[in-house]
Amino acid sequence: MTGTTKQMLSERVYSELRDAVMRGEFAPEEALKPQELARKYAVSLAVVREALVQLVGDGIADRLPNRGFAVSAFSDQRWQEVAQARCAIEPVMLRMSIERGDLDWEARVRAAHHRLARTPMYRPEEGEYFSAAWSRAHRDFHRVLLEGCGNDVLLDTFDRLWMASELARRWSANRTPNRDAEAEHRRLEQAALARDADTAAAVLGRHLTLTAAGLTAPR
Repeated sequence: MTGTTKQMLSERVYSELRDAVMRGEFAPEEALKPQELARKYAVSLAVVREALVQLVGDGIADRLPNRGFAVSAFSDQRWQEVAQARCAIEPVMLRMSIERGDLDWEARVRAAHHRLARTPMYRPEEGEYFSAAWSRAHRDFHRVLLEGCGNDVLLDTFDRLWMASELARRWSANRTPNRDAEAEHRRLEQAALARDADTAAAVLGRHLTLTAAGLTAPR
């Protein structure tokens, strides 16, 4: 097997395993056994381990000393720390985007919000979690807002924090059923396109704070 082939297989297994975790096919703290996964995906143990290491990097799996890999535990403190990191970083990135973003950035923000607003949040056939299409549109909207900052290091940090918080958000989807996320996203788009950095940063901070509060609301 060439290095390129191994990398392609690892990326495929990583993508499929990540999606399975996000769909709730594995419970919090459930073991991710390399031998079983290698048989399931018909790949080598080395390929599976590379994929599992990527999941650890995303914050949705843990590497346990002498115990292999497992889906991250549902720890309110853990997710609060992720939320706090996002609250510290993302409003700063949004300010940078508003300062640096060009007309193409504005068009992409508008298009991403339009797609998010028109995508159903839930689909009965997908169960109690947010629909896969809405989850993609949600991430795309938030990321496009921040892409105008032009800083790849910060965007990589956003990607890692988003994946971890998205898993927690799915596990706690029913904790805040009356939250008007649509209105929050609309205010965020409006403030960003108006180039009102102070308002946009405040709206985003509030949005993230509500998410953090939802993660510790009574189950």
